[in-house]
Amino acid sequence: MAGLEVGYLLPTRDQTVRGEHEPGRLIAQARRAEELGLDSVWAGDSPVTRPRADPLLLMAAVAEATERVALGMAVLLPALRHPILLAHQLATLDRLSEGRLIAGMGGGFPTPSTEAQFAAVGVDFARRISRLEESIDAMRRLWSGEEVSYEGEHFSFDGVRLAPPPSRPGGPPIWLAGSGGPALRRVARLADGWLPYPPEPTTYAEERRTIERAATARTVTPALYATLCLDEDPRKARRRLKTSIESYYNMPLERVERVQALFAGTAHEAADWLHGYAAAGARHLVIRLATDDHDEGLEEFADRVLPLLRKERN
Repeated sequence: MAGLEVGYLLPTRDQTVRGEHEPGRLIAQARRAEELGLDSVWAGDSPVTRPRADPLLLMAAVAEATERVALGMAVLLPALRHPILLAHQLATLDRLSEGRLIAGMGGGFPTPSTEAQFAAVGVDFARRISRLEESIDAMRRLWSGEEVSYEGEHFSFDGVRLAPPPSRPGGPPIWLAGSGGPALRRVARLADGWLPYPPEPTTYAEERRTIERAATARTVTPALYATLCLDEDPRKARRRLKTSIESYYNMPLERVERVQALFAGTAHEAADWLHGYAAAGARHLVIRLATDDHDEGLEEFADRVLPLLRKERN
């Protein structure tokens, strides 16, 4: 579909689940995704709840190993960090990538394990959303390159100037995750992009329209985070999806699929399913592959699904 961009989520979490710790392979996969014609590569963030390679350090290496693809976080949890330090890291990463960074951010899904992650680093989980919003405000001011003072509910500082400034004036675009009324209003008010994962295209379309009506002062890029498990035997695909999701999230597939966009089936069916979201307004797809072999899975997706997504539908 014309105007549709497609990205690949690096399997940082999947490596940890398998007991592998090889960031070099992740960098090679990012480079291969670029060679195969994808538009972006992404990395998730969850140091304690779902351990994996640090996304900021990983993407610094990916920035040097690639030339064209956008580099995204799907998604970063700013509330775990101080905004001065995070703004500095993101500005440096935007410089390293020559302006290719997309700062995907979220508040953290409300589960006991996520709450435990916040507790482990000494952050009040109940206040994570106000902390997220304040962090965005503070970081955008810090990205000006000017000396900044800030007084907020969670953070305050005087006379701080960061160097280097980001590659782009105002800093990298911030894409926010989330669905439902408060999250959609936050996207419309604060974000440059929207990166949700609703399980139905109809829900996606309704929520996108809500954002468009509310975001009168800004343009918000509509994106989608989706998980695919490809197999010519849909029953086998479903079994593999179940294994992948339950090891990734430590919860039953049936619970995850009530809130997340998940698909198991053939390549043609997957393309048709994703076209449903594109028809609902999605313009950038971030694809996580549920597969036993991520090198083969990336090749299969690029060979069998990506051309169908690129093809203009009549």
